Amino acid sequence: MPKFVIEREMPGVGRLSDEDFRDAAQKSCDVLLALGPEVQWIESYVTGDKIYCVYRAPNEELIREHAERSGFPANRISKVERVIDPVTAET
Repeated sequence: MPKFVIEREMPGVGRLSDEDFRDAAQKSCDVLLALGPEVQWIESYVTGDKIYCVYRAPNEELIREHAERSGFPANRISKVERVIDPVTAET
């Protein structure tokens, strides 16, 4: 299944509390449950003003549906074409 990176512009997000993140994660999981097993949240990286989320989904439209239902922005959605890591240098 394709993997996507979602860039969410959320000024000040890096300063939110643990409780805020727990609530946001729960909201996201609730929406994912309603959407069905085709879309999966893998993990997210929080910076000062953005969150970068990694999802698996059959298409970008399902990612946008999740963003709309959850109320989280999806400013940029990029399909991952390839994953590389240090092991790539060994081949």
